Amino acid sequence: MKKSVKLLMALMLGMVLMSGCGAAKNAADASKPSGQTDVRVIALKGPTAMGLVSFMDLADAGEIADNSYHFEIAAAVDEVTPKLVQGQVDIAAVPANLASVLYNNTDGGVNVLAINTLGVIYIVENGETVSGINDLKGKTIYASGKGATPEYALNYILTQNGINPETDVNIEWKSEHTECLAALMAEENAIAMLPQPFVTTAQTKSEQIRVALDLNEEWDRLGTDSSFLTGVVVARKEFAESNPAAVKAFMEHYEESVAYVNENVEDAAALIEKYDIVPAAVAVQAVPHCNITFVAGDEMKQKLSGYLAVLFDQNPKSVGGALPADDFYYVQ
Repeated sequence: MKKSVKLLMALMLGMVLMSGCGAAKNAADASKPSGQTDVRVIALKGPTAMGLVSFMDLADAGEIADNSYHFEIAAAVDEVTPKLVQGQVDIAAVPANLASVLYNNTDGGVNVLAINTLGVIYIVENGETVSGINDLKGKTIYASGKGATPEYALNYILTQNGINPETDVNIEWKSEHTECLAALMAEENAIAMLPQPFVTTAQTKSEQIRVALDLNEEWDRLGTDSSFLTGVVVARKEFAESNPAAVKAFMEHYEESVAYVNENVEDAAALIEKYDIVPAAVAVQAVPHCNITFVAGDEMKQKLSGYLAVLFDQNPKSVGGALPADDFYYVQ
């Protein structure tokens, strides 16, 4: 009899606890304004995240409240990819070629919403010997990113200008940008391929270091329909299809944020430091050269598809083995 009473009491206690949990959940749901969507966003530390900082700051302050936005800054691509694939985040700012790789590896499970960063790679020199692309012939170029976008972009620009990357130049590949920076600093007339904000960091260390070539300009001179790109913003297709209004609102806020960053560099630099992307002193000099942008719709499709085609021609693996189909591009 006593056992029956104890069992009954245990069951009643369990029901009370479950009821309390349910009430708490219902209360939490009730506290969320109706019509709001949870939008979980992750961005890679660097130029691809810089354009988001005004959006992040306003959302954190409660000044943007049409949806419930949750932002995260990741230090490496390896942190971003699994969270997007596993549905832990809804929207991500990633390298342009990675967007295509993700599309192919998820059977079309991601959409690209917009281009958020044009090329951020430059040829810099600790001297005055390079003023045009042909001046690179016979030179050593310190670079990192072998087997990735930096190599493909450099090879494309060189070959389109009649320079054989295998025989006409000596590209000395390093494992990290910091190694290129060290080599650049150590030798007179040394040449390196560096992205922002490493270019700015180098110039703060030595007045002798200058930008010799902007690879965006060199790419554009080739007169193709493509553009040199660094980053894009993508969404899980399931999220985009289920929440078109939330995606539209996100893109509007993002575009406004990009405009703010480009037009208010000093204030944006403070926010970039606040969100631990790079120090404000570096950001204030780097932002004007990071080519932060917002390109959506048909223009995005044209620029990105052309860029991916260039990469595919050099190495199909760089875009995931195949060029994405039209459903990759979120064109509304």
